[in-house]
Amino acid sequence: MNDQPVNTPSSLIPREGWHVMHIFYNIDHSQWNLLSREEKRAAKTELTSLIQEISETKDGQVLSYVVATPKADLGFMILMPDLQLLTAFEKRLTLSLGVDVLQPVYSYLSQTERSEYTTTSEQYAEETLIGEKGLTRDSEEFNQALKEFDERMEHYLHHRLYPVLPNWPAICFYPMSKRRTGDDNWYSLDFETRKKLMAGHAKTGRTYSGRILQLITGSTGLDEHEWGVTLLAKDTIDIKAIVYEMRFDEVSAKYGEFGDFYIGMLHPLNEIFERLCMN
Repeated sequence: MNDQPVNTPSSLIPREGWHVMHIFYNIDHSQWNLLSREEKRAAKTELTSLIQEISETKDGQVLSYVVATPKADLGFMILMPDLQLLTAFEKRLTLSLGVDVLQPVYSYLSQTERSEYTTTSEQYAEETLIGEKGLTRDSEEFNQALKEFDERMEHYLHHRLYPVLPNWPAICFYPMSKRRTGDDNWYSLDFETRKKLMAGHAKTGRTYSGRILQLITGSTGLDEHEWGVTLLAKDTIDIKAIVYEMRFDEVSAKYGEFGDFYIGMLHPLNEIFERLCMN
């Protein structure tokens, strides 16, 4: 028997991208109301200080929001490279208002990731610049167009892997997977077919630029679905519209499977306490 101690790593950071955790809680008001006025004030200060600590952690981001409907009361979205640190924050968050006050009702773990269907520089050169526009590789127009494409894609990839989330008032989260059973098995399709279908899906999403910020994070092997989808918006009608419109894309109509939707409204914590009747 090996009696050597196990060395616990001090951090768990992926080679690229960040970990993303969505956490949803209900407030147990019976437990909350057992606290004195001073204890409630101290508990609010503790949670506020913890959110500030997460925000000030290197590459840490956190969104706090009130959840619409009784599915949950309170939601947090936390982005952070280190899963060890993220998990430690999550445990502290659950206890921050006192034992049993925050009751976890749902959580989801994923990672920011690049898309396997992203057009490469060589594909853009062959298919678009040469195939569609008839440019030659040694022309100035070709080189300039390829340079502009590479700059756009570098910005796009950086945003997917290391996003900066805006403080827009509405947030929607839902998990999803691609169907793997019957005749509509996504994973039985060849790569080119899947890429073509995803290109049409992405085209629909781009029409909502400036109204919807969409973050797709991967969760295969990390949670029960394959992706987590976060939509940030200034108006809930845009969330409703983009989800509805994308349902008509074949990639969703035939191959999409969705979990529950959670809709929330972003607020600073002092307003969240008031809206959750935590006086």
